[in-house]
Amino acid sequence: MQVLFERCAALDVHKAFVVACRILTLANGKTELQTRTFETTTAALLALRDWLAAFGCTHVAMESTGEYWKPVYNILEGAFELWVVNARHYKNVPGHKTDPKDASWLAELLRHGLVKPSFIPPRPQRDLRDLTRQRANLVVERADVVNRLQKVLEGANIKLTCVATDVTGVSARAMLAALIEGKADPATMAELACGRMRTKRAALEEALSGFVRDHHRFLLSTHLTHIDFLDEQIQVFNQQIEAQLGQMSAPTDPPAPSQGGSPTQSEPPPTSASSSCSEEGERAPLAYEKAVQSLTDLPGIAQRAAQAILAEIGTDMNRFPSDAHLTSWAGVCPGNHQSGGKRYSGKTNPGNAALRKALVQAAAGAVRTKETSFRALYERLVHRRGKQRALMAVARKLLVVIYHLLKYQRPYKELGADYFDTHRREAITNRLVQRLSKLGYYVTLQPCQQAPAVA
Repeated sequence: MQVLFERCAALDVHKAFVVACRILTLANGKTELQTRTFETTTAALLALRDWLAAFGCTHVAMESTGEYWKPVYNILEGAFELWVVNARHYKNVPGHKTDPKDASWLAELLRHGLVKPSFIPPRPQRDLRDLTRQRANLVVERADVVNRLQKVLEGANIKLTCVATDVTGVSARAMLAALIEGKADPATMAELACGRMRTKRAALEEALSGFVRDHHRFLLSTHLTHIDFLDEQIQVFNQQIEAQLGQMSAPTDPPAPSQGGSPTQSEPPPTSASSSCSEEGERAPLAYEKAVQSLTDLPGIAQRAAQAILAEIGTDMNRFPSDAHLTSWAGVCPGNHQSGGKRYSGKTNPGNAALRKALVQAAAGAVRTKETSFRALYERLVHRRGKQRALMAVARKLLVVIYHLLKYQRPYKELGADYFDTHRREAITNRLVQRLSKLGYYVTLQPCQQAPAVA
């Protein structure tokens, strides 16, 4: 078997220690292995880096074990070609598993190029990932606190959630503040409603009649304070993300491309997976701020969603050979399990959990936007595949469009709700004619002067 890397190493990473195995291919084809264990403190990892550098290693592979690979990656980054490998890609023979054997087996696979490195973005993008993921955690935590607030209201016989859609809105917060003080009756609290809520004052008066004790007032006050704190934290993260995007955009803002020019109406739409721009040559990636603006043109994608998506995939699509590779890496495409000419489960792969969550949330918004191809795709699939699978298909379509928007730097062009029908006009016509024929009708088709869109 061909040897690609004569001097390489592999690391079996754990929380407290790292087992390193460096391998050397001799002139006669034999190998020389050296294994050593290091702690995961900064001083020990620096010693590991020196030990590998003294050997002349060019490539180092390690397993992506939770968060434990990150300290090692921080120390070795820049000194070697680092490969973070999926553990499922190099499982050893059962019954022969030890830490030194795992390291030597991974080193042997790396030597022959039999493992694939995972996509590890540069440090600024990793920092952006940390910010967007923590912001998403804060949003989830805020939703949990709001649910606990509603639980307390139910325990106090307060049915405010049956009348007010958002218990943290202006009107509801004013009523809750009066409820916590305990000095206002239901009618007075109902008069605190603002805007369209004032038309529901009679229902609010009934909903605010309950059995509120000091215990409930304490819990309500605590939950509202927690919600205010989380709102402040989310706002702080929004500002930090904006600052990070500005720093990442400033030095890498590319000039206008000299070739290709602006897209014309004759060019294929960005949603076409078969479009090719190889004749235009590779373009410099978009700046992050411009990429955010480009993604917000898509239905269902707001600024936060665009920031979260770009934090996961970046703006340079050259690292993904095609949109199919990107959707597979994200875990939004059907799985591939086929044997003996029979196809088994098509369950999606785990993929990137943060990206997948952002795409599914964006897809849920896209299918609510009327007169779009995403809504049409959802309606075509939901009746025979179910809501979850249809929503996942829309999420995959969104990512395909994002891939082409970033790679070819073209503005988004909506294909319309009749996109799928107009491309299958003949098949739809034949199917409807056959159904009418089965019902006992003679069908004669006569085209109009201006053919209407097929519904």
